[in-house]
Amino acid sequence: MEIKLTTLCENTVSGPGFTAEWGWSIHIQSDGLNILFDTGANIAAVKNADKLGIDLRALDMIILSHSHQDHTGGLREVLKRTGHPEILAHPAIWIPKYKKRKPEKPAEFNGIPYRMEEIEKHAALKLSQEPVQLSDAIMTTGEVALTTDFEKIDPDFYVKENGTLRTDDFPDDLALIIKTSEGLVVVLGCAHRGVINTIQHARKITAEKRVRAVIGGTHLFPKKKPQVRKTIEALKEIGVRNIGVSHCTGMDAAMQFAEAFGDRFFFNNAGTVRTI
Repeated sequence: MEIKLTTLCENTVSGPGFTAEWGWSIHIQSDGLNILFDTGANIAAVKNADKLGIDLRALDMIILSHSHQDHTGGLREVLKRTGHPEILAHPAIWIPKYKKRKPEKPAEFNGIPYRMEEIEKHAALKLSQEPVQLSDAIMTTGEVALTTDFEKIDPDFYVKENGTLRTDDFPDDLALIIKTSEGLVVVLGCAHRGVINTIQHARKITAEKRVRAVIGGTHLFPKKKPQVRKTIEALKEIGVRNIGVSHCTGMDAAMQFAEAFGDRFFFNNAGTVRTI
């Protein structure tokens, strides 16, 4: 089974003519499905799809890894170019989200910038806390279990409930899993619940221990060096064959990954096309 992964939105670009944007979106073709995983922040996913000749009208579904604006803000532009696709996400995407990096600054809205009613006019919305089987080989993780002792959720992110802000524990943070004859391909959004937690969860629910590739955001920016080091050690112990990090990994952590994994590493940015 062939898997074609085309990154449509990322903070950087692979070459001239592509549009960079702080955000994440990747197009996945595998097992008879055309999937868009996240939509970027604005227009980059659509512009880069046009440049690469990807017809968004052929999408079978859109998956939202979580509700942050840099993953969902491009949804309106994408839906202008699609049919009536299914959108799959966790129910918590509709809880208002905020970020606050400095105590003296007010919290900024950071959630999905659309109302549910608007989305439902253009797509079939499916919300699930549990893993969802999309085909024989492809499924979502559902809620990721927190099992490691070193992966900490960023305390600068909040949700608002009953007018009060509380720290976000990211129940909506999900990933996509593709089973291959050589092991799992795990496609991450931001991995707010931890890249190792996500991989271990994927291994558990699929009963497949081998990991062929991990692609996407690892949210190691701006994590401390010990967490980056322990993440690299865990990835080596798991035996991940290839890793292509993006977006919220941060350049410092990405360079540590490049040094640690050598030719097993690739920097995954807008315009990158990988076939597995």
